[in-house]
Amino acid sequence: MSKTIVSPSILSADFADFGGAVRDIEASGAGWIHMDIMDGSFVPNLTFGPPLVRALRSRTKAFFDVHLMITQPSRFLKEFADAGADVITFHYETEIHSQKYLSQIKEFGIKSGIAIAPSTPCSALEEVLPYIDIVLIMTVNPGFGGQKLIPECLEKVEKMVKMREAANLSFKISVDGGINEQTAEKAKKAGADILVIGSAFFGNSDKQGLINRLSS
Repeated sequence: MSKTIVSPSILSADFADFGGAVRDIEASGAGWIHMDIMDGSFVPNLTFGPPLVRALRSRTKAFFDVHLMITQPSRFLKEFADAGADVITFHYETEIHSQKYLSQIKEFGIKSGIAIAPSTPCSALEEVLPYIDIVLIMTVNPGFGGQKLIPECLEKVEKMVKMREAANLSFKISVDGGINEQTAEKAKKAGADILVIGSAFFGNSDKQGLINRLSS
């Protein structure tokens, strides 16, 4: 059985010390870094853009898990790919021609992902599943870190597992929002392959121990 991937989100890091956050993530053994890109339009918050991704790319070989929570993400796919993203995930709710842009991401030589907010059903993704490497199921309403996980969203993880099996596909299922040691176990039991974790990671003094426990 493969290990669970843990992707710490720098949304919960000290914004004055992203370099230190990368060092903490590397030291923990996580291997992935989740980057929440917010535009103040699709979600009620602003974070950062390609320049930060590019700056951090020069400091680490970690896998960059770039999550676009922005309106019309197709405008910026190449910029984030060029900046060093290893996977670009955008929201189903933000683009009409999702299949086109998922294919475009793959043409950049990186992995493609699609995310759904809590109010979007798994069934909406049925036609694009063959084009993705990751499905990101938001377990909170996107926009802010530190929220509590919405329990019903884990039922969507179970549904997505069944859809993957029925279609004989191999994409990974990621969960983002309210993930801590307690909710992580529930998410893994539901079938999640990737855990995005923010405040529970950066607020833990034993980050390596946390990653070891969550990935086992």
